[in-house]
Amino acid sequence: MDRFVDVVSKSLKEKNWLSALSLSLLLPDICGRLEKSNAKSTERYIEWFDRWVGPRYTHEIGPSHQRHVFLSGADCYSLRCALSHEGRDNIEDQRARKALKDFMIVEPPPVGAGMIHCNQIDDTLQLQVDIFCTDIIAGVRNWMASVEGKAAINAGQQSSLISIKSIR
Repeated sequence: MDRFVDVVSKSLKEKNWLSALSLSLLLPDICGRLEKSNAKSTERYIEWFDRWVGPRYTHEIGPSHQRHVFLSGADCYSLRCALSHEGRDNIEDQRARKALKDFMIVEPPPVGAGMIHCNQIDDTLQLQVDIFCTDIIAGVRNWMASVEGKAAINAGQQSSLISIKSIR
């Protein structure tokens, strides 16, 4: 998993936002499969995201401190599908979606200008791409620490993940 995380980090440093976003959206799929290979992709993605990344997107809002989920595993999975299959950020036609219909993915503002992240207007969620990708990376790293020592998962990480081989 380290090589995938490293590529996302490198893409962020190079401001290759689409590459970073695309691979970040695949990471819950990969981790979920390594942990629960017999579960359906949708189920394992949603479960993995909700456990490892979802808490970063759940906040208490308003004077009554009502719990609000800004980004659920179902909506993130829908974004992954829309981007991977259609090159879109609109998820209103995705079956797995839960609360959102659309995303507004934004580049980071200039240094010192703050952040533009996790703002929701009606059923559209604004995500700052670098923060979102960093949140996914943090989830992957926490998950990796939790499965360290589990032979089947570690073997899967070594043997079943794609690698690009040199033929020189």
